[in-house]
Amino acid sequence: MKVIGSRPRKYLQEDGSQVILIIRRLRCLNCNKIHHELPHILVPYKRYKSECIEAVVVGDNNTSLAVACDDSTIYRWKNWFHSLSGYFVGCLQSIAVQLGKETEEASRPKSVLHRIWHYVGDAPGWLARIVQPLVNSNLWVQTRSAFLSDCT
Repeated sequence: MKVIGSRPRKYLQEDGSQVILIIRRLRCLNCNKIHHELPHILVPYKRYKSECIEAVVVGDNNTSLAVACDDSTIYRWKNWFHSLSGYFVGCLQSIAVQLGKETEEASRPKSVLHRIWHYVGDAPGWLARIVQPLVNSNLWVQTRSAFLSDCT
């Protein structure tokens, strides 16, 4: 990778305040694609930092009430995580097997979230610990969509 510049990246904190980071733009010398180096506190294509999304997904009412966002955003985060959680478990399991770190689960945890925590732990920052290996292994699923309208 070769550094070719930088660009601003905004994200929102729990209180709704905006933070602007300057992130590096990198060009792959093999495939010539441009990549952006995201810090661990961000999830690709999400506007809030990962800790906010964690609080909502876990469902702790006190913490999710402290996140300053619309109910529709909370609903979308929960749906996003629920729809991809099985995929996350499969990817984490595959990465663990490839690294020779797969452990037997003594008793299969009941929820998918507990199965994820088996691989990344349940301490704060667990979502970032999912994102990093999936992105670095090129397994991150892009969930953005663009709607085109015909203006003729």
